[in-house]
Amino acid sequence: MRTFLILLCTGLLVASCGTSRYAGTSPIIGHEEESVVDASAAESIINYAMTFEGTRYKYGGTDANGMDCSGLVYTSFQQQNINLPRISREMATQGVPVSLKDVEKGDLLFFQTSRKRNVVTHVGLVVEVGDGLIKFIHSTTRLGVIVSSMDESYWKNAFLEGRRII
Repeated sequence: MRTFLILLCTGLLVASCGTSRYAGTSPIIGHEEESVVDASAAESIINYAMTFEGTRYKYGGTDANGMDCSGLVYTSFQQQNINLPRISREMATQGVPVSLKDVEKGDLLFFQTSRKRNVVTHVGLVVEVGDGLIKFIHSTTRLGVIVSSMDESYWKNAFLEGRRII
């Protein structure tokens, strides 16, 4: 029984930024036609997320001692009393889809960073949009919490979709 519990806990931790088939749309806040970004909430979420820049990567982490990709997004939205699932693949079922050309600050970007096609394995938060440039904050296993650009070929090739939560 003890071995089973240890395996179960380990499995749950492994899933925090894990892989799963994309599950489609399930708006949690408003309706698609009401999906206008609340600029003040978006700025607050972004400002909070940016306080973690430079924080080391820690699988399952949600604080300044270590942060994973979904933990960063989860805690940043929690700060505004917006509840999201803790796992990136489940986050990808929330809100409404938004095309990359229409993303705004505060939107989420989902990526497939494994060899499986169309599988959400990573999430980032859009922090800057302008002049065709999209920057997002996220936590990487190698560099921890950083700001990256969609101009980088790795992220451009790994991109699956954008989602608007607020």
